[in-house]
Amino acid sequence: MSFETQLKDFLTDFEKLIILGVGNELKSDDGIGPFIISRLKKENVENDNLLLIDAQTVPENFTGKIRKENPTHIIIVDACLMNSNPGDMQIVDKDDFASIGISTHSMSLSFFVKYLEQGTDFKIIFVGIEPKTMDWGNAPTPNVQKAADEFIKTLKGIVL
Repeated sequence: MSFETQLKDFLTDFEKLIILGVGNELKSDDGIGPFIISRLKKENVENDNLLLIDAQTVPENFTGKIRKENPTHIIIVDACLMNSNPGDMQIVDKDDFASIGISTHSMSLSFFVKYLEQGTDFKIIFVGIEPKTMDWGNAPTPNVQKAADEFIKTLKGIVL
């Protein structure tokens, strides 16, 4: 199933969507989550049904805001070590978080999601983008940036 089809299926009945960009913008491809949020904000796509959160490396700091917004759907976007080619994008179900390599954040995303889900009822997925490098740098590498552009185009085609 294609990435676009998976994303469409996930968002079929969404009423309020939060996109949470996670990562460190000072470490090249690790900053892809915040990079995507920044691009979406520049394109003015935020509205009553779509909230964009740049969580940087501390998504746990936004649990209160997320619960207050009471979304029906959440997409977490982050660099993800999946043993694939740089720029490869994959939708990872929340139940599969444990098998992917995310180690750059203060709280594991699987623990964050479990905490967030307590007393709430929403759908959540993780969009992982394979990094080329997570060395110091202020911009994603070309293949990872291309994946970000593809994600943004696909998302806009579905929700706008």
